[in-house]
Amino acid sequence: MSARKHLVKVSILGEEYPLRSEAPPEHVRAVAAHVDDAVRRVLNGGVVETHKAAVLAALQLTDELFRARAALEEATAGVRQLSGEVRRMLPPQKRGLLTPAERARTSGGVAAGEGQEAPVTGRRGGEEEGEGG
Repeated sequence: MSARKHLVKVSILGEEYPLRSEAPPEHVRAVAAHVDDAVRRVLNGGVVETHKAAVLAALQLTDELFRARAALEEATAGVRQLSGEVRRMLPPQKRGLLTPAERARTSGGVAAGEGQEAPVTGRRGGEEEGEGG
């Protein structure tokens, strides 16, 4: 079942456009206002023909979109890398999503018991540095 479509009248360069969208009317109006502003900036830059201004504005808006997507991908990759580094520092039981191999290893006799934390250093039996052993 699809969301209910709204009919929203917007104005771009003084021309009205009835738009049917599943997005909230406020969102549709904000998008139209952004487009109107972009086209007006191009027109104020010296372009006289409206259709050329619209095409140039579309190119500028698309450039903004592509740059934002690239920045998002870069940020996502950075977060994934950092998450992987932090995850490796955690004991297996604290890592959240374990791989099948990790689950098999931690369900064996070496895994920490209920309420205990697995040692980060890989030592068994709760040995700590400085403790005899």
